[in-house]
Amino acid sequence: QVQLVESGGGLVQAGGSLRLSCAASGRTLSTYTMGWFRQAPGKEREFVARIMWTGGLTNYADSVKGRFTISKDNAKNTVYLQMNSLKPEDTAVYSCATSSLWTVVQSWYNYWGQGTQVTVSS
Repeated sequence: QVQLVESGGGLVQAGGSLRLSCAASGRTLSTYTMGWFRQAPGKEREFVARIMWTGGLTNYADSVKGRFTISKDNAKNTVYLQMNSLKPEDTAVYSCATSSLWTVVQSWYNYWGQGTQVTVSS
């Protein structure tokens, strides 16, 4: 089992920044990818960003490319999502998840955090 705990969400004005954290514990050795996903009200959950646990390769959704940065601290078993130039359309519940594959397909992510709310006001 892997436990994931997100933090760092909140209310911010458009153009502002937030940094989300995702702390992993438990049996993390099989983790290959850690990803961030988000779900806005009335919409399906969508991929935001992912990072390879070993090596650090990253990948972003087009909607956040150039504004969001995913990073990791292996020693702390923590992944971060730095979000800059936030827009009202970034409002969503953000969740982190782990996969044993390099994938954006949600069904291949085995463990999920509870999510943290990000609200961007205009």
